[in-house]
Amino acid sequence: MAVEPIALAAAEGPGDGMLQFRDEQSGCTFLAGSPRLHPRLWRQCMDGALRIYRHYGSEEALEYDKVIDGRSTTLFFVALDSDGNAVAGVRAEGPHKHVDTVHALADWAGKPGEAAFRRMVADQIPEGVIETKAGWAARESPHRSALAAGVARAIVHSMTLLGVRYGVGVSPEHALGRYRSSGAKVPWWIPATSYPDDRYRTVPVWWDLRTYRSVASDSQLRRIDSELAELTVNGSLPPGAWLRGDGLAEA
Repeated sequence: MAVEPIALAAAEGPGDGMLQFRDEQSGCTFLAGSPRLHPRLWRQCMDGALRIYRHYGSEEALEYDKVIDGRSTTLFFVALDSDGNAVAGVRAEGPHKHVDTVHALADWAGKPGEAAFRRMVADQIPEGVIETKAGWAARESPHRSALAAGVARAIVHSMTLLGVRYGVGVSPEHALGRYRSSGAKVPWWIPATSYPDDRYRTVPVWWDLRTYRSVASDSQLRRIDSELAELTVNGSLPPGAWLRGDGLAEA
């Protein structure tokens, strides 16, 4: 899958040299980059996620101490408000080369649906699959709903920028509408699991760049198209730079 040329943010102020698009609904700017090249915003993004996960008593699912060094994250999106505060974000791992490196599968280890989930991801890997994790939106933001919708769209953008066909993740059942709005599907044949604990019923979700438009809402599709145009207009990186590691992301 070809990767389009990528536009960079202006090389001054927060997010120097990062990709960007403006979310018209929230008035916030979403920035994309790698933890290695943008460590300050990466930490702000993950600290914001930690506050949210800790509020709900689910910080175990974030695995903050394991991932804060950024080595497992290829690409992250962080939204900044007009004051430069991090108010939403999501991160992506991959593209994965083997099913055993997809961490979401561990949530089904020894439970009904484990084999089916592994088989689904294994079938996707030859055409490229990333795992998206740690999606969040600030509870105190008056634009929280719009930011959450922007995070769902950022998952689709991550797939495009990293040149893969598939994105996979997990979602509590109460949040499924948000991800379906950007084209996510739920594999009905894989039973829900209790993760990170019995308070939640969690299911796998996955996106397919060839078919997500048949699932996503019209309003989300319009924003995906306009934001992708912002991300790729007048780009200066050669196709495939994100995957080779000579652009903003590590290989």
